[in-house]
Amino acid sequence: MNKPAVETKPNIEVCDGNKAVAHAVRLSRPDVVAVYPITPQSAVGEWLSRWNDEGTLNAEVVRVEGENSSMGVCCSASLTGGRVFTGTSSWGLLFMMDGLHYAAGYRIPVVMTNANRETPGIFTIGNSSQDMWSVRDAGWIQVNVEDNQEILDAVIMAYRIAEDTDILLPMMVCYDGFYLSYRKDPLEIPAQDDVDAFLAPLKQSKRNIVTPDDPMVFGIPSFFPKDQGEGCTEFRYKHSAALERVKDKIDTVDKDFEAIFGRSYAGQIEAYRTDDADIVLVATGSVCGTAKVVVDKMRDDGVKVGLIKVRLLRPFPKEKIAKVLEGKKGIGVIDRSVCFGYHCGHLYMELKSALALEGLPTTLPTLNFIGGLANLDITVEQVETTINLTLAASKGETVEEVTWLSLEE
Repeated sequence: MNKPAVETKPNIEVCDGNKAVAHAVRLSRPDVVAVYPITPQSAVGEWLSRWNDEGTLNAEVVRVEGENSSMGVCCSASLTGGRVFTGTSSWGLLFMMDGLHYAAGYRIPVVMTNANRETPGIFTIGNSSQDMWSVRDAGWIQVNVEDNQEILDAVIMAYRIAEDTDILLPMMVCYDGFYLSYRKDPLEIPAQDDVDAFLAPLKQSKRNIVTPDDPMVFGIPSFFPKDQGEGCTEFRYKHSAALERVKDKIDTVDKDFEAIFGRSYAGQIEAYRTDDADIVLVATGSVCGTAKVVVDKMRDDGVKVGLIKVRLLRPFPKEKIAKVLEGKKGIGVIDRSVCFGYHCGHLYMELKSALALEGLPTTLPTLNFIGGLANLDITVEQVETTINLTLAASKGETVEEVTWLSLEE
């Protein structure tokens, strides 16, 4: 039986993004935590291990020899009905790639955080969202957050979404490493009773688990070629359908969260000052905070600009985005990663696909801005540049489709 945590009512604590993750996990009462350190998320495991030793977290904390093992531990514990957690970043995320696919294929609700960081190839310990986007087709639910309070809240919501009977998929909460993992903010730490009440509906959730009395096989449709192909097709279809159901589920869970905690993140996307906007920026992650400041400043100067903050990356919220962009005159997409083979950013490629699928005009001026790689800042001045160039394109002026912000200075 889990011991009650310290909080009997909400309190304010100044802490960084890593500790925000740890608070959320502790309050969610996991059964098993698998930890392995990697910069810049190592403190997540350190806090959970410390609290477990002190008795404010009652979980089996497994200190594994690598990230691949951590995902193996989480998969095994989840298959027996446990609530699990792990966290990683960059090279660690890629090291557990086979485990990511196992977790998704088995339809088990592993919750994981990823502190976004550049991936191997060019050795750099710095932020980008290259790692986050590199695993977008593993079959996980993926959200990317703006600030540390959203980290804490999103992890708690992740358990409510992943373990729901209608979903039963692993979920990854991503946050910008270095920028958020080490930045300290005053956060509201929820009361344990409130978190228990929010997660209480999961007691009615049903999922297949491995027990000695009811043995079953996971992940193998059949040993016979014809049946195996048909079985796999059915599994893929049901997996894809469950992922689509996440769209409505995250909106509903966000409203339920607001009813208890008083905070809302608008579900799939946040549309900021877009109703009467002529042009709209589209971004994800911590840069959205800077973008909102610039949008407000440009609004004061008479420029009708808004922002779409994309929270849900998988499944991609194409319907919501297209609805906001209908009738706009220009779009500027800010990326912190490179989609090799398309010579653009990942979010830009996703957006262009979404617009085509949702029937928006292909002639709508849409620009891409790549910046913030390897811990470079995306500055106020750079965001102003994205708005000015998007505004120029909306007026029919010739502008490069893709601009690499840091190379333009």
